[in-house]
Amino acid sequence: MSQPQLFNPKTVVHAVANIDGGSRGNPGPAGYGVRIECNGTIIELKEALGIATNNIAEYQGLLSALQWSVEKGIRSLHIRSDSELLVKQMQGKYRVRNAKLQGLHGEATVLAKKIGQVEYEHIPRESNKEADRLANKAMDDAPIENPDNIVNKVLIL
Repeated sequence: MSQPQLFNPKTVVHAVANIDGGSRGNPGPAGYGVRIECNGTIIELKEALGIATNNIAEYQGLLSALQWSVEKGIRSLHIRSDSELLVKQMQGKYRVRNAKLQGLHGEATVLAKKIGQVEYEHIPRESNKEADRLANKAMDDAPIENPDNIVNKVLIL
């Protein structure tokens, strides 16, 4: 007996995704959070990224939302982010100068084309609290990569 699909591509055409990325230090321990509303259902995605910049974490959140949407057959996606840089770059209003961001921007562009219609909206940080909460939870839950090095650094200082 097969499980019914939560998202039927024939009935789901639109979703709204609030995305956020952050790093503690720039670069520093980083993570992203994504909160997607689709057909009255809330989907929360989060991931720790290791050491990265804030902008890389923001783009990883975007990629996560886009990939989820492609996998679920979403045809229209509204992305809401408090990163003006990311929004303006995805809208084509700002150039992408950083080489690492160029690669992530390219990946995002390819995924967005698979969806069809993707709209980007810059929102105030206060309006992005749930995605921010998820990004912080991802960073909080991240394992410490090498605790021995941390102890050694503290002892040396």
